[in-house]
Amino acid sequence: MTEQELSNAMKTYGDTVYRLALCRTQNAADAEDVYQDVFLRLLGQKTSGWDGEHLKAWLIRTALNRCADLGRLRRRRGETLSLEEVPDMARPVDETAAELWDAVARLPEKLRTAVHLFYGEGYESGEIGVLLGIPAATVRSRLRRARAELKDLLGGFDDGKSLSEVDGKYPYTRRAE
Repeated sequence: MTEQELSNAMKTYGDTVYRLALCRTQNAADAEDVYQDVFLRLLGQKTSGWDGEHLKAWLIRTALNRCADLGRLRRRRGETLSLEEVPDMARPVDETAAELWDAVARLPEKLRTAVHLFYGEGYESGEIGVLLGIPAATVRSRLRRARAELKDLLGGFDDGKSLSEVDGKYPYTRRAE
């Protein structure tokens, strides 16, 4: 990969990699480390023939793997930092969005990642499944659990419809419960 191709990849997908790393690690310094490591690894890749979607998928998969590596390292050391320590510039400006993303930050990592990739990055459940190496049904289950937990955290009400039914994001017919 040439320096120009790397620069283009960083401009195009750098925000995605950083936001995903911040979502997973909940630590700005670790997110920056993941960002740097992912793009350094990309520099060593032979990317000829890769289209934009393949490159984006590789970057996301590599970022997820690097975040997992950091998580294992942190657990061994016993060090964790909260999202509250992240500078305010990394938080959404809109108060409602800030409250929502603060609640998302309190979700378990698996749920938080699914929410970020689905709502933050616009991936479909099948695509998220491929990126995470899990079935699409598992992704949808994680999204459903995340919505339920967010409703509890934010003091939402139950109008009989799931969030995805209201916004049309859930592409499949729900089974009778």
